[in-house]
Order: sequence, then structure tokens, then C-alpha cells
Amino acid sequence: MSTDSRLLGRGPRWLRRASFRHLLTVTLALVAGTIVLGVAAKATGSGLACQANWPQCDTGPFNLFPASLPSFYEWIHRFVAMFAGFAILGSGAVAWLSSSVDRRVAPLVLVGTVLTPVQVYLGRETVFEYEMAILSLHFWTAILIFSLFAVATVLAWKGSLSRRGMKAGLFTALATLPAHIALSPTDLGVVSSYTPTVQLLQYAVTLALILSVILVSMTGRWWFESRMLAVVLGAVGVLTLGVAYLGRRSVMAFSPMLDSMYIGSAVLLAVALVATLRLTSALEPEGEIKGSV
Repeated sequence: MSTDSRLLGRGPRWLRRASFRHLLTVTLALVAGTIVLGVAAKATGSGLACQANWPQCDTGPFNLFPASLPSFYEWIHRFVAMFAGFAILGSGAVAWLSSSVDRRVAPLVLVGTVLTPVQVYLGRETVFEYEMAILSLHFWTAILIFSLFAVATVLAWKGSLSRRGMKAGLFTALATLPAHIALSPTDLGVVSSYTPTVQLLQYAVTLALILSVILVSMTGRWWFESRMLAVVLGAVGVLTLGVAYLGRRSVMAFSPMLDSMYIGSAVLLAVALVATLRLTSALEPEGEIKGSV
């Protein structure tokens, strides 16, 4: 069943031509932007810059606008998060109400929608209860929402994806790994100081890695019937989680053991991605991907 049905039958032409998969794509981009801006706010120490006001800031009409550069970081994070929240709720409403949304896509979108109020509450608590446990939970809930919408978006575009898209995902994942390590505060990092800009770039690379691995893992199973490839792709998924988790932990704890585990996971992930590339180059595809989800 196609998710490419029109969202609205009336209104401007561009809106009439919009489809659910386009809505998912925009929502995914907004969620990614919210995460990156949240990292920027934390890295610059701007989380409390709005005078502990939430959801307002510290100046302007109705106390809505920022008064300084630090409060701007927090304000723009909340501003983009607001639009991301509206997009998530809109996607959830379409998934719930439209019979044309595939049964594999709708649950992912609905879970992400249910998690959104939880994420909003956690964002509020980072202002009033600035504790590391709350900050971590806020971050990983955002990553979970991002991953749910990434899977849903890839499913929605299924009929338009080709083997070339899978190869692009593989090369993107392989390119992000050395960039991720280079931007890390480990001994192998090339940065002399883990500045807010470096942190923002590294987390942007993390999102690119997660998205590309999701694309590769899903399209690999669609295009090829191979037990060995399925095992390798499973390892790729687990190792990606390890790189994302240990990369964040090594930033927070600065432990030589965590650094070693992080580098080891990244090396193993690179090996698994190369193995995926070799396997998919040797295997014959099972046929065309039929229909969009």
C-alpha cells in the first residue's frame, strides 16, 4: 500500500502535490537540526542562558526572545524544536488517520509521536534540573526519535531506492568513521581542543552515520537474499550503536579504557562495512524492489 498519496486535496499546488514521504523527510531533517542545535547549546553552556525560563527566553515581547549570544543558542534550539514537534505531530496524525499509510510505517511514526511529549518534558527538565542523567536521557530519546523516523522515511521511499542508493549509503558510512574519530577528543583525534564547533560537527557526523547505516541495512535485506550478508548487516547495526554510545561516553568521561573501546568499535565497524561492500559486489540482486511502502 503506497504512502505516496496526496496529503490534501485542496490548497496551493505545491501542497496538493506533497506526499506523506515528503512530510517524513522534512520531519527527519527538523529532528536532526534540533539535535545538532541542542548539542551546540550544551557545548556552549547555553542551557541555562534564558534565565531558567521555559519555554520562554529572557527578553523581548512576552519574554520570548534572546538577550545575548548564549541565550540565542538555547532559543534557536527551542525554536527549531517547536517546528520539529509540529512536524512529528502532523506525521503522527496522518499515520493514524490515513488508511493509505503502510502498516510497517505507521507504528514507527506513532511511537515517535508518543515519545515527543516525553522529550519535551525532558527538555524542560534540563532547564530546571540541570543534571547529567537528565541530559543523557534527553539526548538518547532524541536519537531514538531520529532513528524511528529514519527507518520510517527509508521505508516510505522504498519504491524509489536503487542499488546505487545502497552503495552511496555504504560509502557515506565509511567516510563518516574517520571523520568521527578525527573530531573526537581521543589521542587519534586531529583537533587540539574539543570546542563547541568540533562537538557540533562530530554529532552531525554521528547522525549521518546512523542514517547511512539504516539505509544500508534496510536496502541490503531488500536487494539480496544472503544469510551471510544478514549477519554482517546485523553486526554493522550493533557496532554503530557502540560507536555512537562510546563516542559520547568518551567525550564525557575522558577514560583511556573508553577511548580504546570506542576506537576498537569504529575499526570493527569499518571492517564490517567493507565486508558488506564486498559481499554486495559479489552477490546478484534478487530483483527489483516492487512498489513503495
